[in-house]
Amino acid sequence: MNKKTILLIGLGRFGLHIAKKLHELGHEVMAVDVNEERINQAVPYVTDAQIGNSTNEEFLKSLGINNFDLCIVTISDDFQSSLETTSLLKELGAKKVVSRAERDGQAKFLLRNGADEIVYPEKQLASWMAIKYSADHILDYIEIGDEHAIFEVSVPKDWIGKTIGEIDIRKKYGINILGIKDGKKLNVNVIPSQILSLELSLLVIGDYKKLKKCFKI
Repeated sequence: MNKKTILLIGLGRFGLHIAKKLHELGHEVMAVDVNEERINQAVPYVTDAQIGNSTNEEFLKSLGINNFDLCIVTISDDFQSSLETTSLLKELGAKKVVSRAERDGQAKFLLRNGADEIVYPEKQLASWMAIKYSADHILDYIEIGDEHAIFEVSVPKDWIGKTIGEIDIRKKYGINILGIKDGKKLNVNVIPSQILSLELSLLVIGDYKKLKKCFKI
């Protein structure tokens, strides 16, 4: 994985979690927030940190915006500041801007004013929780765009003792099995003769509606 230089603006809980993960992945992160206490919390996980107002054009210019591979705006408590920051970043030559939104209306404004992509942490987590915890056999779930998803599912009872070839969900539902998990061990070499058992779980990918139909979600 190529190391990237990333500007992270906004160090609330969501922003701090991003900083920690980017640090874990080995990227160079410049963190910005108006709150000194938040900056101090992030210092162990970032390459550099600046206390400053991201709606101030001169302050942003001083950071050298066009030197960053990615700019992430995670300001959560002031949408006006998030919008102004997003717009300024693009005006100053940001290569890619990803901004946080809480509602569709916010997303539209951000996209019109410089954001290349939008993330909805609350909305995405709510969707994940609703799907995972409303079905006993859904172990994990990742959306891929608007129409596709990856599910980790426990083996349905009526599949136990059958082989991958016998259930043939690719032909019946247009769903592909990416891998088979036995505890924490993942086997991506899926063969038709693999017998399914209660101890296993399946990693499957496909059209969201077909996944819902296949696994009765």
